[in-house]
Amino acid sequence: MEAMEDDSLERKDDHNHNYCASSSRGGSSSSTTSSSSTTTKARTYPRSQLSDVTGPPVPGGEPATRRRKRLPGSTGSKFMDSDSGSESSEVSETDSTVPPAAAAQGKFSLDSTSKFLLNAMAVEDYRKNHWPNLEKAIDRLLIQNPTDHISVSYSQIYSYVYKCVCQQHSELLYNDLTTKITNHLQQVSTRLQASPPEDFIENFNVVLTQYTASLQCIVPVFMYLNKFYIESKLNRDLREDLMKLFANHVAEIHVDTLMPLLLKAHSMPFQVQPSTMASVVKGLHSLRPDWAQRAPALFSGFIPQINPPTVESLLPDYAAHDQKLQLELSMNGFPRGDQSRKRASDDP
Repeated sequence: MEAMEDDSLERKDDHNHNYCASSSRGGSSSSTTSSSSTTTKARTYPRSQLSDVTGPPVPGGEPATRRRKRLPGSTGSKFMDSDSGSESSEVSETDSTVPPAAAAQGKFSLDSTSKFLLNAMAVEDYRKNHWPNLEKAIDRLLIQNPTDHISVSYSQIYSYVYKCVCQQHSELLYNDLTTKITNHLQQVSTRLQASPPEDFIENFNVVLTQYTASLQCIVPVFMYLNKFYIESKLNRDLREDLMKLFANHVAEIHVDTLMPLLLKAHSMPFQVQPSTMASVVKGLHSLRPDWAQRAPALFSGFIPQINPPTVESLLPDYAAHDQKLQLELSMNGFPRGDQSRKRASDDP
């Protein structure tokens, strides 16, 4: 009788070998404890129903109901069946203790806080140590005269600039440098404004020469700033930027006063030293080439190709202009001298 009853039982087996039996006669279900008995018929149940089906009891007497256990060290994305020890491929988002997005956001907040604190410490170190030493060196380089010798450790300045660039303070250093030089040029412009007219050209030449000599020392020690920030990000050059500062804060303010004095000195030869005239005129042209159009006759005496190209039809006018110039020179005490080809030593 028991053999017939056993044959009438239908055994179901899922992929984890959890068995559950049901009677085909009366609809009542019973459990079997023998895993070695012959399976007469297998029927598959959907995975959603397996958790509600009770399998055969285990030797300890506990019913083999499917229960999911969290894997050690897992975050809720993988589970393990308690009776088989196999991993389940189902992912339960509701069982997860910490959502991945929240965990990522917490990590990002921590990293951002750490980076902010490190950056604040680096900026404080820049303000207390690096920039004060650089500022002192820049002051000494800006006030030096071409003939003076000032003891400045260029290797130390170079080292400070290198550290600032490596610590991502390039923009801060560039702004401090330009602000420092701008303030210096504004003071220079104020002192130059108080110069008397007869000394204005000479004083302007001293200011321009001194500033140009200072840049010959400042630009090389700021090479890393120029290469890795100004050229690569701003697409400019440090020396050009610093010369533009001189043009904006000194030359442009005094050009209206300087130009008439230059024209007057040019009409009276040797009133101003020729080297001074050449330095000032060439300096103005390098700062703003369009200023040459305000006095072409003045700039053409020191810079080529200021006047338009020579026209053959105007050759008589050019000759007349040269004769007039020679006459003015002779009237001002500059004789033409002996124009013969005979030398004085050849006289008998």
